[in-house]
Amino acid sequence: MIEMKDVYKKYPNGVTAANGINVHIGAGEFVYVVGPSGAGKSTFIKMMYREERATTGTITVNGINLSTLKNRQVPIFRRNIGVVFQDFKLLNSVSVYDNVAFAMEVIEEQPSAIRKRVLETLDLVGLKHKARMLPTELSGGEQQRVSIARSIVNSPKVVIADEPTGNLDPETSWGIMKIFEEINLRGTTIVMATHNKDIVNGIKHRVIAVESGKITRDQQKGEYGYEG
Repeated sequence: MIEMKDVYKKYPNGVTAANGINVHIGAGEFVYVVGPSGAGKSTFIKMMYREERATTGTITVNGINLSTLKNRQVPIFRRNIGVVFQDFKLLNSVSVYDNVAFAMEVIEEQPSAIRKRVLETLDLVGLKHKARMLPTELSGGEQQRVSIARSIVNSPKVVIADEPTGNLDPETSWGIMKIFEEINLRGTTIVMATHNKDIVNGIKHRVIAVESGKITRDQQKGEYGYEG
């Protein structure tokens, strides 16, 4: 599903954020990416959806070699990738329904198919009854659930989440994790960068630790392994 071979990423300022990464993530896995701040976690996952391009090495996602992917091909590639951000990135001027529907409208799905799928997805995240509300009328946890709905409405094979519980209180964070668990049980591969020690230790999955741009630990049913 996701494979990196001898991947390096060096920024123009001289910082090496990926330093010879080799990793394989199989279909249907749930993987936490952990490590200290500035360790290279965000670069690691951004390279998976071509937000960042590797300096050297090969990254393959869903059978597509991202090293040879042209910029104009990136939007098509991302149709099979769902991305969830810490700060939601919702369109505050339109409804919850329209935020989720937008992801299907850009690929020119039929209106009837969009309506059916959007309502199904909002039901999955527990927000069908708030479909006509604006994001600004929702709590932070509800906004993150809208973000998750938007990321999965096109039934992607992979969901990449960058600190999805970072701005949420502990109780809300556990609720968000239940949704990710359900998505994973339905066969979607999940890669989640997180600083949430309690979640990593409480809901066991594979843990990949990144430090100084290198994978220093890769454990099935691992633990967070850092203080705080």
